[in-house]
Amino acid sequence: MNFKSPLFFAIVIIGLFVASYAPHVDLEEKDNLLLQTLLGGIQQLHYSPNDVNDDFSKQVFDLYIERLDGGRRWLTASELTMLKDYEMQIDDAVQNPNYEFFEKSVELKKAGLARAEAYYKEILKTPFDFTKAEDIELDGDKKAFAKDEAELKEYWRKSLKYDVMTRLATKLEQQEEAREYDPSTEAERRKEYMSKAKDGESPKKSFDDVLKEEKEKREEILGKSKEVLEAESREKTLERYDDWFERLNQERRSDYMSNYLNAITNVFDPHTSYYLPKDKENFDINMSGTLEGIGARLQTGDEYTKVVSIVPGGPAWKGKELQVEDLIMKVTQGGDSEEEPLDVTGLRIDDVVAKIRGKKGTEVILTVKRVDGSVKDISIIRDVVILDEGYAKSATLNYSNVIDNIGYIKLPRFYADFNRKGGRSCAVDVAKEVEKLNAENVNGIILDLRNNGGGSLRDVVTMSGLFIEEGPIVQVKARNRKPEVLTDDDPSVQYDGPLIVMVNEFSASASEILAAALQDYGRAVIVGSNNTFGKGTVQRFFDLDSAIRGNDELKPLGEVKMTIQKFYRINGGSTQLKGVTPDIILPDNFTYIPTGEQDNEYAMEWTEIPAVDYEQNVRSVDNLSALVAKSKSRVASSEVFQKVDKNAKRLKEQRDDTNSTLGIKEYITELDMLEKEAEMYEDIFAPIDALTVENLAVDLAEINVDESKKARNDDWLKSIKKDAYIQEALHIIKDMQ
Repeated sequence: MNFKSPLFFAIVIIGLFVASYAPHVDLEEKDNLLLQTLLGGIQQLHYSPNDVNDDFSKQVFDLYIERLDGGRRWLTASELTMLKDYEMQIDDAVQNPNYEFFEKSVELKKAGLARAEAYYKEILKTPFDFTKAEDIELDGDKKAFAKDEAELKEYWRKSLKYDVMTRLATKLEQQEEAREYDPSTEAERRKEYMSKAKDGESPKKSFDDVLKEEKEKREEILGKSKEVLEAESREKTLERYDDWFERLNQERRSDYMSNYLNAITNVFDPHTSYYLPKDKENFDINMSGTLEGIGARLQTGDEYTKVVSIVPGGPAWKGKELQVEDLIMKVTQGGDSEEEPLDVTGLRIDDVVAKIRGKKGTEVILTVKRVDGSVKDISIIRDVVILDEGYAKSATLNYSNVIDNIGYIKLPRFYADFNRKGGRSCAVDVAKEVEKLNAENVNGIILDLRNNGGGSLRDVVTMSGLFIEEGPIVQVKARNRKPEVLTDDDPSVQYDGPLIVMVNEFSASASEILAAALQDYGRAVIVGSNNTFGKGTVQRFFDLDSAIRGNDELKPLGEVKMTIQKFYRINGGSTQLKGVTPDIILPDNFTYIPTGEQDNEYAMEWTEIPAVDYEQNVRSVDNLSALVAKSKSRVASSEVFQKVDKNAKRLKEQRDDTNSTLGIKEYITELDMLEKEAEMYEDIFAPIDALTVENLAVDLAEINVDESKKARNDDWLKSIKKDAYIQEALHIIKDMQ
């Protein structure tokens, strides 16, 4: 079948309309229709579809196998060879649908599950010897498939030993803490405990009851030998694997088919994905910004749930401990809950989210593994997202003996309320902040887009126009169509002074468009750490049911999220993959760690199209090389930035070191070392004495309207005062004068 025919969808719809009269449609026929419609739609509408050939087949095979058994837990090398026979046949199986490869893979996976279930039940019956010198490779990509079942069983023995060891290490640490308990801290703790009572409501337990329970727990753990603790650790590990395998064994054919189809769609690009109806519901919940009860966006990779962004104004954002790239290992219900910590390794993301969600005011404790390998417990009180923390706000900065009266605008996201007339718009709000700063006669403005994941395209075009006369801002191109040039049509300029735009590796989409436009115009200096995220593509959801008339018994089939457009700068280069390279690059914790689009498999390539005509006569950065040289000199002599760079190298080294000892003493020593090293870098940023941060006088009444808002504002001002990146931006803006 010629998937590239422009008549494809029409043909499919007609064909399906006819098929709807068939009295019975078996499962394979449903899969055929789903696959043909999905692939045909991608070939018809995707921005840059791949040819369905042997190269495509190999890519799908590699991606599917990696997702089928990325941890090297289920298949042996000989079983992989059975599947490899199909490596160059997937393109044929797609064009003339057959599911021999898929069915064989499911058969082998299920057999592997049954085999592994027998392994772990047998292995966990016997105590482990943690004095034996051996180690384990934790990164599946660095492990070969086991050559036979004996080697696979050995993989499992080591993996289970590692899991038990980590539990045992925690219990031994608790035992040590119990031995070192200091009763003299109780008076201060009692005072803090009682202060938590809100609105006259007393805590559910008296502090004396809390102390009594703690004493009982200390006495309990102190009375246990290492052998008993090891046995308990094996028992808990057995429970975790029993739960995990119960979920794995409940997976339906549709779940396996979804994984197979996504291996196919993700070869086109990582953002083109097939969604079962229930997966689409989870996606919608995730994108609503109300999901987890902690204000963080999560994704599953391999067997771990990773934090990919922190929602401004959410509980995690307020707590300032949870970080992007943290891996969530365990979830514990806090407060009065008697639940044991739940190991969430290997859980589906919707199961993890269900455990993290909860009522406002309740506590959840996340055990996370940091990029450097250290493990930390983070307590978060569930709450609603405070919307005003995601809105634009400004302050003035005075840096003694360097420069005074600089305006600072923080924009956490590009928001727009399209559902209500007169709803909030970030472009309108930033314009208001600029106007207020103009009234203060500021000597420059710093627009901070760090960690801004993007949003409203319309607003980024309008916002860019605040700083230039009318002109093009971004090009948006669909497949086989001329680029659409989005322009600012307002010839007025709201601010014509020195301008810096701050970005980092988590500035994405709309943030990249604004930074790229102002960089191309030479209107602002872009200051940041690394390139920006590099997502220069646009996706849209398509309901697969809309391509089928009749066949109601087969519906719902799900949806496909497809990349249909690409962003291009006005100079012709795309923001895809490369992102925006700052004019001045500062050291950062992620300097040596791949992040963003470049970390995705089969990310669409960077391309370029013809530039459009653009110019501005407001203000140009004509001494950029001198600005770069002066900044490099300051950074080289900065103790803070040198420490940041040293920490970045440490994080890279720890991330690459995926081999772990299986000796309990060595493991505890290594863990202690990692935690001590992490502590050394926790307070890199100290308050900058010479920097004064002040709210605008016109904002004070609204800020002081209630104590909670005032407290959040105070925290914001304190964070600016400790920000070495803003400090360097102030030096740069001084050099621009």
